[in-house]
Amino acid sequence: MAKLYFYYSTMNAGKTTTLLQSAYNYQERGMRTLILTPQLDDRYGKGVVASRIGLRSEGRMFEAADDLLALARDDLAAHGALHCVLVDEAQFLSKRQVWALSEIVDQLNIPVLAYG
Repeated sequence: MAKLYFYYSTMNAGKTTTLLQSAYNYQERGMRTLILTPQLDDRYGKGVVASRIGLRSEGRMFEAADDLLALARDDLAAHGALHCVLVDEAQFLSKRQVWALSEIVDQLNIPVLAYG
């Protein structure tokens, strides 16, 4: 049974590093992840999730109006099995998007790890 996790802390606490480490752990076991990052966070480039210690990965950008459940369904249809959705800078999610993350868990049975 999949679950929705929300990890929160102050700035410079290592949340993005932990997200990228989680993605790596899934990927080294042959499991596919989807990393989501808000479009307004382009500090390291558009669609790039990066930590201050140098870890980085490409992420799928989303806007405030995007339906994250539809985005996950489209990703599944295009690329096959999806084992985890990871969300960077979750504080920028809208209320509707938070509900969509819970629907990813409930309807698609995919765990979601949100960091913010």
